[in-house]
Amino acid sequence: MDSFDTIAAIATANGIGSISIIRLSGKDALPLALTLSKRTNLNPRLATLSSIYNSDNEIIDEALLIYFKNPNSFTGEDIVEFQCHGGIAISNIILNELIKLGARLANPGEFSKRAFLNNKIDLSKAEAIAKLIEARSEDAVKLLARQLKGELTNFVNDIREDLLFMLAYTEVSIDYAEDDLPSDIFEQIEKKIEKIVVKLSETLESSKRREGLIEGFKVAIIGKPNVGKSSLLNKLLNFDRAIISDIAGTTRDTIEESVKIGTHIIKIVDTAGIREASDTIERIGIEKSLSAVNEADIIISLFDNSKVCDDEDKKILNILDEIENKEKIIVLNKIDLESKFDKTQLKDEYIELSTKNSISTLVKKIETILDNNSHDDDMTLISKRQVEAVEQTLYHVQEAKTPLMTGELEFFAHNIHEAIENISLITRPYENDQMLDVMFGAFCLGK
Repeated sequence: MDSFDTIAAIATANGIGSISIIRLSGKDALPLALTLSKRTNLNPRLATLSSIYNSDNEIIDEALLIYFKNPNSFTGEDIVEFQCHGGIAISNIILNELIKLGARLANPGEFSKRAFLNNKIDLSKAEAIAKLIEARSEDAVKLLARQLKGELTNFVNDIREDLLFMLAYTEVSIDYAEDDLPSDIFEQIEKKIEKIVVKLSETLESSKRREGLIEGFKVAIIGKPNVGKSSLLNKLLNFDRAIISDIAGTTRDTIEESVKIGTHIIKIVDTAGIREASDTIERIGIEKSLSAVNEADIIISLFDNSKVCDDEDKKILNILDEIENKEKIIVLNKIDLESKFDKTQLKDEYIELSTKNSISTLVKKIETILDNNSHDDDMTLISKRQVEAVEQTLYHVQEAKTPLMTGELEFFAHNIHEAIENISLITRPYENDQMLDVMFGAFCLGK
């Protein structure tokens, strides 16, 4: 890609609305905007109402033009935004006219890519922008806004600064006499390692706990056939999404829908009844049910109050016992009917309800769990890429402990270098000059 060409794209969603925005970025952004508007100049950061003309000198629309002069723009290049009347036709006509004049259609994410290349944002902020557009809860928006303000960038920079400190002093100790080093330098390094291990471990734990915050928490409903799973799904959605029948095995596949609870959008998965399958199709459905359980953040297990607790119920309870690090809600359904279920089998706290009546206690319980997993100030990683980078950083920092203790400084330096490269992947790739700046800035080596 020619980094100096001019790109254009419609920045608003497809459809009819009051306003549509066409964004233009590059060295020819201002001249192209002046050509379409037949103006001689645009004042930076001042909204200017202007007629827009096509190549046949016909008026297309009246629009607001806003000029952002480089480097004070999102991309770091000249940007002009056309705020025209909403509608597919108008915005496409303006876009096509810009392309006729020499601009090209921007590739997906290219405006953000240019912002990164021009040092206007780092990779963590670029990812936060992309996730913010898809955010499915108020808490996700707040978290991503914190990252746009640089919270993750500062977190990475603090860790990288400590790692660069270790690497710089280690390189010096390898190449120069240890007498020139502070007497407590290795004690300082050990303390920094322990501090980094704690910070990275806590961040990974918090991020995994809140993994569903960005994409939407997933809730799986499990139970044996005919306990009321589909009825519960329909009640939560407030419409008949799943077929309800007394015939066991009616639901043979997982059904997934989204619903808002409190400030959260969650994905609810109704699963096939878990039992000994009577045919191949049902067996596949049950396997998908177990897979949905593994992927879920919250598991709702249903039991039928009007039936005796049998082996199929106990199988569900055994599945729950084997699940770790997931929120589990036990529900005893059909309490409007005569009770036959042995409640002593439900070792944990449970909710009693009837899906024919109110399920407000269950909804409140789900909302409480979601709020507890959302309302904290812990650093949270927002993508698998970020999680993998932190996991690898933690691995290499922990690997560095042994060679530091045994005095094998070359191996120690190798692991710290790997840690720096991995943590830097979150924001901006590491350059060796950063370590040299620390080294030569901290020591007098010209003796």
